[in-house]
Amino acid sequence: MPEPLRLPLTIGHEVEDAKAELRKVIREHRRTRGATELERLGHELASQGIQAVGNARTVALYASTGAEPPTLPLLDALHARRIQVLLPALGPGLERQWALYLGSQDLAQTAPGRPPEPSGPRLPAEAIQNADVIIAPALAVDGLGNRLGQGGGWYDRMLKLTDPGVPVFTMLFDEELIDSQLLPSDAMDVPVQAVITPTKVFLLEGSRLQRDTLEKVGAVR
Repeated sequence: MPEPLRLPLTIGHEVEDAKAELRKVIREHRRTRGATELERLGHELASQGIQAVGNARTVALYASTGAEPPTLPLLDALHARRIQVLLPALGPGLERQWALYLGSQDLAQTAPGRPPEPSGPRLPAEAIQNADVIIAPALAVDGLGNRLGQGGGWYDRMLKLTDPGVPVFTMLFDEELIDSQLLPSDAMDVPVQAVITPTKVFLLEGSRLQRDTLEKVGAVR
């Protein structure tokens, strides 16, 4: 089990500099987990994720890589329930596309450094509008739903195409739901409504965490 996650304070830093510093710390912390622990956490995340998506018929998800919270168990659980799953497919120059998940045996890495993708036909970026639930990757989320992504902006651009009523989740390890500080954000960042961890599905709206965070920034409603 890794040591507690300790994030540096980034008040006064430029937003991108602050994000880069936090990403480095969280990625290093994630790499301290072993394969056996990751496998266990992946199954726990799948159990929580199935509850989170409820009666959704289409879910936009992603294929995890490396030390990320594992998504393959959830992908397979959704597929077994005949829930349609959209996975990112990165075209030329990170062109935003989707493809349907057909099972883990169909996933393949198309270029170094990219997550594995399905082999099927590519769907346009607007296909995300068919999703009843969206689960986006993140490194951390704070009490206001600010999502610290991987840094490419791919998902923030995608999320701007969606209906505001579609719930957006992230999958994190428990300690990456941050209650100690606000994460840096800018106008391009799209907040999330809930977090899936190995132990819970945490809805941010109306939560004590959200209220405590608002109090910290002097904006109690």
